[in-house]
Amino acid sequence: MSAHDQAAAAILAQVALAADGAILGLALAYVAVRSFIRLSSTSSALRQIDQSPSFRVSDLRSLLSPSSDDESDQSTSSDGLLVVVRGTVEAKSAIDGNWKSLRPNVLVSHESGEKGVILQRTQTCIYNEWRGFFGWTSDIRTLFARSWKEKESTSLRTVPFILVEGGRWPQSDYVIVNMDGSRHPLPLTTVYHQLQPVNASPYTFLQALFGHDYPVGLLDEEKLLPLGKEITAVGICSLKNGIPEIKSCKDLPYFLSEMSKDQMVVDLVFKSKVLFWSGVILGSVSIGVLGYAVVRNWNRWKEWRQQRGVRPPSQAVTDDTDTQIAEDDAGDVPDGELCVICLMRRKRSAFVPCGHLVCCQRCALSVERELSPKCPVCRQIIRSSVRIYGS
Repeated sequence: MSAHDQAAAAILAQVALAADGAILGLALAYVAVRSFIRLSSTSSALRQIDQSPSFRVSDLRSLLSPSSDDESDQSTSSDGLLVVVRGTVEAKSAIDGNWKSLRPNVLVSHESGEKGVILQRTQTCIYNEWRGFFGWTSDIRTLFARSWKEKESTSLRTVPFILVEGGRWPQSDYVIVNMDGSRHPLPLTTVYHQLQPVNASPYTFLQALFGHDYPVGLLDEEKLLPLGKEITAVGICSLKNGIPEIKSCKDLPYFLSEMSKDQMVVDLVFKSKVLFWSGVILGSVSIGVLGYAVVRNWNRWKEWRQQRGVRPPSQAVTDDTDTQIAEDDAGDVPDGELCVICLMRRKRSAFVPCGHLVCCQRCALSVERELSPKCPVCRQIIRSSVRIYGS
């Protein structure tokens, strides 16, 4: 680890341990709360997928067709039904009666030539990690500007496609896949992957000298959903113009997946266990850290209050002090014997340990009650004051 990384780690550690670990405790508590929130959504998705029926493509039309003598079937058909369907990817144009070409309305990879219904192309710019002779500028940019910089560009193209039962021809039974509004991960297959180096220039040398990032390579990838791939669709299925159509459900983590229903259930059960125990462990640690921080800060606050608080004298001492102060105020006091603070009463109290006799008894008590009592002459810290009696 470089010196800059060590300094950054030390700063983060100081921030995390600020206020006796209160910041660290709050951060752990936030992560624990987030874990329980995600656990709630994951458990809900697990129940929905586990309880949703699994059908073949050929069974959807009879399931969703409205019945004249059953009103509940009509409501189910209009609102949709959460189902799990497994089928084979096929272009929608294959059942539209268009025989002008063998595979009309499909996407073709520019590099590999493979055909599919979803094509994603990603270009990632890879930057150097050398900090140069003035690499501290790169550390500052890492904290503030690195997340703003675009390093990846992605383009996604789709064409209408359907799911059919594999091995059956012609495909009289099918379900249309509606991708509108879906933000779920897609079961894409990588068909092209190449890293192209970027040629250096004189300007690149200056960038490296001052620690600025400069590109060293361009990673080009192409992924597609190929025709004939068997996938599982989990979503809301309904009839549209008499044809089954399935669309994504935003409450579920899956829409199109290579996993079967049983594999999805197993995966969600594992995620639920991980989220539960991570929330319990992080929550327990955060409670311990916050409790320790609260106790330490409470004790510090009490010590500060005790040091700053007024120590109440007994009634006898108070009466004696008032009587002595009244006696000091009686008569004229020479200028050389006046208190250096109030300039009204006679010098009667000497400070310990410096021994300076410069204050009256009332001002000496006021000095003692300060948070950091110091002698007004030598500025030495004092412990108490002593009443001096003349002969």
